Order: sequence, then C-alpha cells, then structure tokens
Amino acid sequence: MHRRIGAPLFALVLAVSAPLAIPPATSAAPSAPVNACGETGFDPSSAAGGSPALPGNVDIRYPWPQIVTVPMTDPVQDQTRVPQDPLPTDPCADPCPDLTDSAPEPADEDPGSSGSASSGSSSSDSSSSGSDGSSVPRFSITPDIEPIPIPIPGPKPDVPPAPDPVSPPVEVAPQSQAPQPPDVGSTRLVAQLTGHGSINRTDKRWQVDGTDLGITWESKPGEVAIAFGDTFGADWEPPGANGTDWRSNVLGHSTDRDLSDGLTIDSMVQDSRCHAAEVLSSRKIKNWETTTIPTSGFALGGRQYMSYMSVRRWSIIPGLWYTNYGGIAHSDDDGQTWTKDPHARWDNLFGLNNFQVAAMVPAGDHVYMFGTPNGRLGTVAVARVPQDQVLNKSAYQYWVDGEWSPVGEKWPTPILHDTAAELSVRYDATRGLWQMSYLDTVAGAIVLREATSPQGEWTKGVPVVHSSDYPAMYGGFIHPWSTENDLYFTMSEWDSYNVYLMHTTLR
Repeated sequence: MHRRIGAPLFALVLAVSAPLAIPPATSAAPSAPVNACGETGFDPSSAAGGSPALPGNVDIRYPWPQIVTVPMTDPVQDQTRVPQDPLPTDPCADPCPDLTDSAPEPADEDPGSSGSASSGSSSSDSSSSGSDGSSVPRFSITPDIEPIPIPIPGPKPDVPPAPDPVSPPVEVAPQSQAPQPPDVGSTRLVAQLTGHGSINRTDKRWQVDGTDLGITWESKPGEVAIAFGDTFGADWEPPGANGTDWRSNVLGHSTDRDLSDGLTIDSMVQDSRCHAAEVLSSRKIKNWETTTIPTSGFALGGRQYMSYMSVRRWSIIPGLWYTNYGGIAHSDDDGQTWTKDPHARWDNLFGLNNFQVAAMVPAGDHVYMFGTPNGRLGTVAVARVPQDQVLNKSAYQYWVDGEWSPVGEKWPTPILHDTAAELSVRYDATRGLWQMSYLDTVAGAIVLREATSPQGEWTKGVPVVHSSDYPAMYGGFIHPWSTENDLYFTMSEWDSYNVYLMHTTLR
C-alpha cells in the first residue's frame, strides 16, 4: 500500500511561479543527524540539488473502480490501553527487542553458490544495464483500486443529545494595528524527533518508524502532549507514507523543558507493549473516510481537546485533499482515550468551509479557532467560543467585517489575504501577542506572523525556513514553551517522512 499523504506542494508551486525568485535561506542545511547511540537518521535537506536516482521499477497505475459496502455507523473503537513500562536506563537498549529488532540474516554456507549470485542472472522481472553500466527501470502496469462506497444501514448509534442551542450576541471587534513584523534571526535543525536514528528512537520504543506533524500543546502544568499524523511501523520505507502497520494518528507526552538539544518524548499512548495506539479512529476507506488527522490541541482544567479533520480522500495533485468535516474530540484521562463529539463538527459543504483544518487556542474567557478550507490553498478565518461551551457549535461566533457574529448568520471574513497550510497559532499571554506559523506554498517557506488581537491586523509573513534548504518540508507547529527570543517548532519532511525540532532566534 502506498498513499500520498500530506505531500508538499512545491512541485506544483514551482511550476506555476517559475519566474519568482526563491528567497535567500535563513537556515544552515545539516547533514544526516546521528543520535547518541550512533544511529544515523534522515537528512531533511538531502533532496536539495543533484539529480534523482533512476528508479529500478516504474509502476504505471490505472484506476479500477470497485464497489465497497460501508455501514453508515462507525464501529466502536478499541480503547485497549497498555501502560508503558519504564524505558531502559541505557537509552541505547531496546525495551522490546523481540518486537522491534530484526533477526540476523543467516550466513551463506557457500558464497560461491548460484543462490547467492542471483543478482547476476538475467530475468524478465529485473532491471537491465546499459553499456555504460546505468540501470534501466522495469515498467509494470497495475490497477489502482478506486473504491465506490455504497452506504448500508448499520447498528443504531448511541448519540448523546446535542447541547441546548444558544444565541450569542453580535459584538463589535475592530482589527487592531499590526505590530512590527517579527525580527527573525538564524534557524537551525535541533534534532530528529521520530523514526530511525532519532533522539527518541521511536522505531524501537513504540514502532513509530515513519510519521509526521508533531502538534504540541500544554496538556497539564509541566507536561506537553505531542500528536502525530499517519504513522507506520517496521515495514515503512521512504519516501512518503506507506506500510501495513498504519495508525491514522498517535500521541506522546513530554516533560522536557530544555529544548536546546531536542525534545524528549517520555511516553506514548499504547494499545499493546511497545506499540503506539491510534487514539482517533478512522474508517480507512478511500472516498469515504481515508484517515483522521489531528490539527491542534489544548487543555482546559482536567479535560483535553483535539481538533481534527476527517479526510475523505487525497487529491491526485500533491498537497491537496478533500475532507468530510472538521471536528473536535475530548479526553478526560490525560489523552489515553478520546471521544469524537458528534455535534461539534463543521461539515465541508461544497469544499468551502473555513474550519476544516483548525488551530484552536484558549485565551482569556474564550477559545479561538483559526481555520482554513481543506487542502493547502485556502485563506484563514477565525471564530471564538466561551471556554465552557467548546462543544456547543451554536455558541460560536465568526469574525465578520469587524464584528463577532453568531455562526450561521454570515460567512466569516478572511483575516489574511494569503493562502495558508498547516496552521499553528500560539498566544503569548506575558506579552499579549499572538503568533501564527504556516506553510506558505507560494513563497516556498514556513512563515511567522504576529498580531495583538486574534482577528489582526497581522504582520506580513516572515520566512523562518525555506524550501531551498528543505525542499520537501511542511508543517511548522509552534511549541507552547517557546519564548520571546526562542521560537521552537516541529517541521515534517516528506521524503524521510519524519519530524524534526527546529529553533529560530527572534530578535
């Protein structure tokens, strides 16, 4: 199975904006990281420069329709959870070698036997070599199953009643003057956080070999939750998202306050020994619900909330996708189990709803929800809701032309003129300052904006990382413990399909 998940849009952007100059890089591209155990990770800048190697096999796929019956009621999610044993004292020791360490290959008894020299034999299935020694790829034509979901009745779901409807007032909310744009200094790659060779050795500890996103929020005092997107185990191979041990999302926790040398993951939610659990279920049926992706998280009191998007399918155009809805889930046990609220959902009507990819942030008496339509080419709108009404959709107000207006009365007004992808928003209460980062596909950069009010005006987007340094990057999720001078954020990279911690100096 191979699925194009969250692939960056730079190939498309460069095609439509070739005359545009790529801005000068602000970050020094590293070599492949090596962790304390001597394991080599993935270099997120390796796609820069040079010619790609000729593939050994070119798979030409053609659509093949297939009818799939789908019960309309989602199956009950398996909430089995297994407490994590303490990690080994020796960080280079594997906690579950029987699960994550491959058995050694048996030695050949006769190195000269024909069995060990099969690569030199001719075969109609293998690539051939030209006179210059170059490899000629083998072409194959295979069907690409295109499911046609047919809904069928299922068990009657046990749906709790919707919250009592409320009618929030219309309140004046003019934009405030934008502050000075952030003065961005140098950016560096701090550490690879996930996958083989990472500082957390997630492949050995939780069977997280390939994953992306890394959305962080303060789950409780002194602890940060970190949510990842589509995740794959030991049979994952770069590039991109692929494999059979597929979990649509996984969740870890960290108490690491010193981010200068990386972010240490203390634990992950497990459904079996040394195996990270899928915390938000998905149907995994293309054209119905392909996957369920976290987009942000926050905590109020003892309850945590996670916004997510139900992805109907990925587009044939890299970096675009189509959603069913954007929703909110909640957890009352420190993120071990989650409940998707059936009423706190924003349906993707005609592909135009602004709150499909949402970033939610509590500030003052409200929680603010910043959102874009599905894909990476939408503008940003903002809504707000009282903190005690987060799951009551009727209590939300959209920002519309200088006013907070009840949901459903008017269409929200964009707060930015540019398109944005993978929103991340942070409120710095000590300075009364809002920070927003996102992937700007036209500029080929992850950019940072600031404002003194959620509706803006926002400063121009200042690049913190360029595609000239990391050609297959995306994401850019701000760590909540960033400071006035130090911006820490997670960056994903498509080819290596893993997550990196980045640091930008703010002057």
